[in-house]
Amino acid sequence: MPFQILLNLMIAFLWMMLNGNWSVSGFIVGYVLGIAVLYVVRKFRPEPFYLARVWSVLKLGWLLIRELLVSSFEVIGHILRPKLTMRPGIFEYRTELNSDWEVTILSCMICLTPGTLTLEVSDDNQTLYIHALDISNVDEMSDKIRSTFEKAIMEVTRS
Repeated sequence: MPFQILLNLMIAFLWMMLNGNWSVSGFIVGYVLGIAVLYVVRKFRPEPFYLARVWSVLKLGWLLIRELLVSSFEVIGHILRPKLTMRPGIFEYRTELNSDWEVTILSCMICLTPGTLTLEVSDDNQTLYIHALDISNVDEMSDKIRSTFEKAIMEVTRS
C-alpha cells in the first residue's frame, strides 16, 4: 500500500511537470490519472489496490461516529427517564480477531462508545470482558459488536 501511494504521487508530480501546471488542480488531475493507471495495472501487482483499504478505513471511522451518536442518545435517554429500567452487567465476548492490534482497536472502540467499557482481555486475546449499562440481551449485543465493529476492523486489516 505505501508503494502504491508513493507511485500515485510520483505520477501526479510527473503529470504536473510534463504540463508545466504547478497548481492544485494540476495535482488533482495527475493524482486521478495516477489512480486510473494503478487501477489498470493492479492485476500485475501482488498487493490489493490501495483505495479499497482507504475506503474501509473511512467506513470504519463513519461507523465509530455513528455508534458514538446512537449510544450517546441511548445513555441520555436512560438518564432522563424518571425510572431506571437499565440492567448493568458484565458479559463475556468471544472475538474472531487474531492480532494484538485488531483486538486493541476493538477494545478502544468499545470503550469509546458511551455505556460500554472493556474491562479485561484474556491472555489468548480471544475473550473480552465488557461492562454495559443495559444488557437485557447479551446475544444481541454480541451480534451487534460482531456485525459492526469486528467486521469493519477485519475489512481494514485483512483486505
